[in-house]
Amino acid sequence: MFVAGCGTWLPPAMSVGDAIAEGLCEPALAAALDMASVTIAEEVPAPEMAARAARVALARAAVDPSEVDLLLHASFYYQGHDLWAPASYVHRVAVGNACPAIQIGQVSNGGMVSLELAASYLLARPGRGTALLTTGDRFCPPGFDRWHSDTGTLYADGGTALVLSRTRGFARLRSVATVGRSELEGMHRGAEPFGPAPFSYRKVVEMDAYKDAFVAEAGRSFAVAQASSGQREAIERALADAGTELAAIDWFVLPHLGRKRLSAGYFGKLGVHPGQTTWPWSRTVGHLGAGDQFAGLEQLVRTGAAGPGSRCLLVGVGAGFSWSGAVVEVLERPEWAERP
Repeated sequence: MFVAGCGTWLPPAMSVGDAIAEGLCEPALAAALDMASVTIAEEVPAPEMAARAARVALARAAVDPSEVDLLLHASFYYQGHDLWAPASYVHRVAVGNACPAIQIGQVSNGGMVSLELAASYLLARPGRGTALLTTGDRFCPPGFDRWHSDTGTLYADGGTALVLSRTRGFARLRSVATVGRSELEGMHRGAEPFGPAPFSYRKVVEMDAYKDAFVAEAGRSFAVAQASSGQREAIERALADAGTELAAIDWFVLPHLGRKRLSAGYFGKLGVHPGQTTWPWSRTVGHLGAGDQFAGLEQLVRTGAAGPGSRCLLVGVGAGFSWSGAVVEVLERPEWAERP
């Protein structure tokens, strides 16, 4: 299984300094996050950003849209219409054939989950050769406050895409593994009863309130233990399936979280230096919902940081809860990568 192409479409970024000056972000919060900027789309909707990234990825992979056997579109937040299939929009404007177009809703881990599902789909029947995976989100008012809805993370707008192939590519997908811990699903649900419509009880997403309500009932030690074991199991399984170990990994593609969360959940636990990760770049972008891993891999390969022989560990986590790990080995420098 190979990665034949990947691409991103990101809108312009606003610096955190400008956000502070405009009263959008407090200096103390900015200091804890250590983020430099966040990408913000003023008008382009989430599925369109995904479609734009898809066209980039397909062109880089030299794959004609007619060759795509499956499209999976992952998202975190509102896609622009109610009771509507955004995956079908991405399919219509970026692919246009008769293959299935399916929505993946596993929030921040949606891209990584789609990677495992697509690999399984391609292997399930002879003749299936190519899958297109996309993500797209726009975290905007009135329902979402990218600066405060989740105080450990700044949420960014953008689209990402990855082309998975059974026959060729610039990188090999050596393994992908996903682990679930549904005991933690309440952490992003809160204490309110099930509502009859979106935003029945709160006008803005407030993840801290949901988490506080869950921890008050289940206990912090329980939540931490479940989260730690889920992450560890996913990473260990991905490494074992790839026949490698943590010490052999050259690059770590991590979720685009703030510095405090990354330090506690990844740098320390994995024993890696931030310079071995996508953090120096991700702090200029922000959390792309389900697309951090696709965008991070694209950045490492495009800039030449991950060259032939590099092994990359992609790590994902999403509410529900689920954790994923994938080992990708770069085989060659693609034509669209920057030259040394």
